[in-house]
Amino acid sequence: MLGIAAAVLFLIAFLINAAELTTNDVFSSVNLMLLGLASLALHVSGVGTSWRTRRR
Repeated sequence: MLGIAAAVLFLIAFLINAAELTTNDVFSSVNLMLLGLASLALHVSGVGTSWRTRRR
């Protein structure tokens, strides 16, 4: 799931950069790319990829 979120963030950052849109500092393409890299790193490290169930 985090891999999909990373792909969406990278796509939005690319569209902002390609269209040369002026945005505020929060939604700049560099910040979105960094958020995408962070979510991709979490995905690769295994965070949120498996369900944990407790059996008795």
